[in-house]
Amino acid sequence: MSARPPRQLTRPQRQLTREQRSTVVYGVLCMVLILVVLQLWLLTATMNAYLGGDDAVVWPGLAASTVCLALNLGLLRYLLRR
Repeated sequence: MSARPPRQLTRPQRQLTREQRSTVVYGVLCMVLILVVLQLWLLTATMNAYLGGDDAVVWPGLAASTVCLALNLGLLRYLLRR
């Protein structure tokens, strides 16, 4: 008996048609738009609270904005990889 190497189950990458790719791009752009509007709202709310004397919201606002940035960069990476 000879030991065979294990078979790797990989699917071949299927190329997307132009219509499918444009649908994916439009979906990603909608998500980016929502995230950017959320970041602008976070900036406005955080600045309003900070200028009102509430220092406790600055770091959570920064953390939430950083998460939005990471999501946007991930979406950009997804688009450039395809």
